[in-house]
Order: sequence, then structure tokens, then C-alpha cells
Amino acid sequence: MQQPLSPSLTAFAPAGHPLVRVEHLSRVISTRSQKTVILRDVTFSVPERSLFAINGPSGSGKSTLLNMLTGVDRPTSGRVIFGNEELGGRSENALARWRGQHVGVIFQFFQLVPTLTAAENVLLALELGKGGGLPKRDWRKRAQECLETVGLSAFARRLPSELSGGQQQRVAIARALANNPPVLIADEPTGNLDSRMAHEVFATLAGLTQQGKTVIYVTHDRELAARAQARIGLLDGCIVEQQGANALLVSSMEVGR
Repeated sequence: MQQPLSPSLTAFAPAGHPLVRVEHLSRVISTRSQKTVILRDVTFSVPERSLFAINGPSGSGKSTLLNMLTGVDRPTSGRVIFGNEELGGRSENALARWRGQHVGVIFQFFQLVPTLTAAENVLLALELGKGGGLPKRDWRKRAQECLETVGLSAFARRLPSELSGGQQQRVAIARALANNPPVLIADEPTGNLDSRMAHEVFATLAGLTQQGKTVIYVTHDRELAARAQARIGLLDGCIVEQQGANALLVSSMEVGR
């Protein structure tokens, strides 16, 4: 049985309403000799329970933006608001606790612990996140439920080396679900997979919106981005296209100025 979504992020935001708001976000790295603008005046919103894509070529600022959304990196100016909570004013420790409760992260290269089984990898996330509020006696059952959600309940005792790339990525999705965060953030989740496995993994991610999750994914693949319900396109740190994201656009003439 699925746990209820975190009330701090969901009680005020009906499906389709903004869950995440990014307002005039900029990231600038300055040295004595030069100033590098990585993100410039980025403004958009992510509808709740949507499949949301951040698209753009290498060097467009996608990974930096992802780090801002999870509070790993801080903006030079602007703000990120999850629900009614602004991230900017929190300490590093408070941000780490917040991430553990509200965001599940999925990496391109899986990042599974090779000596742990699929179930144990999910259990490790539960231990680190203190079970998402579940009593410890229910953690093993929760791990099995997460593996069942991604279609891998029969593979719970297998090591990562005994799984295909697509199966490993689905274990990583199960791990991200472990503490029942309302938001999943995926960095190029299909970038290390062949086309068939990529389709299976993407279908798994897309299906999570039907369970009340908001899924934000980064991709350089325009075809994959087009399958999102809402999206933004980045170029040189600016939003140059959008769909359903209430984004502030910059014309191609202005990019790079």
C-alpha cells in the first residue's frame, strides 16, 4: 500500500497547479579574469503530478539548474520555491534533511552499491532517509513494494551485476521512491541505455505521475523531451522554448549577449 504524499508539498496544490516555482534564477561564476554566466534570469513553474522535461544541448545549464532545484547548489540571484517553501534561506544541514524527505534523485549511471542486492539498495535509502516516517519494522515491506512498483519484485535478491542496465535503472527508481518523496528528479535517466531499455525505463517514470508523483527529468534528446506534459528548452543558460511551464523566454537573438 502506497504511503500518502507529503502534506507540506501537496495540500495546497491540486493536480496541474504549480508545485515548483523558479523565479529569475541566475548563476554566475566569477574569477579575477572573467565572469561566466551559467544561468540567466530563468523563470518557470512545474505543474504538480506532471512529467516535466528540461531539454538542451551539453553546456546549456541543465545540470546546474537541476542542482538548484535540489538545493545542492545555490543561485547567485533569484529563488526556488517548492510548494510554499523557499529553499534559499535554509542551512546546508536543513537542505539535506529537506532533500531526504521531499526529493528522490535518479542518476544516469544508476549509482547502485554493487555488493548489495536490489532490495538492500532500496533498504539503504530507507535507512538514510529514516524510512519516510514509516516504523523500521515496515521498511523491508516498503522496499519490496517499491521494487514491485517498477516491475522487479522477482529480482529483489539479485546483485546489480546480475541485472541488465534497464533493470538497474529501475532499481534506482525504486530506491528514489523509498522514502515516498512527492518529487523525483532524474538526470539523463535513459542516457546510458539502448533504445529498448530506454523505452521501458521512461515508461516506468511516466507511470509514476499516475501515483501522484511529479517527475522532472533532464535530457538532451528532443524527442524524449517532447513526450513530457510540460517542458522548457535551455540554450546557453537561457530558456528559449517552453510548453505548459509559464516560462519567461529569451529570444535567440539575445542568447549569449
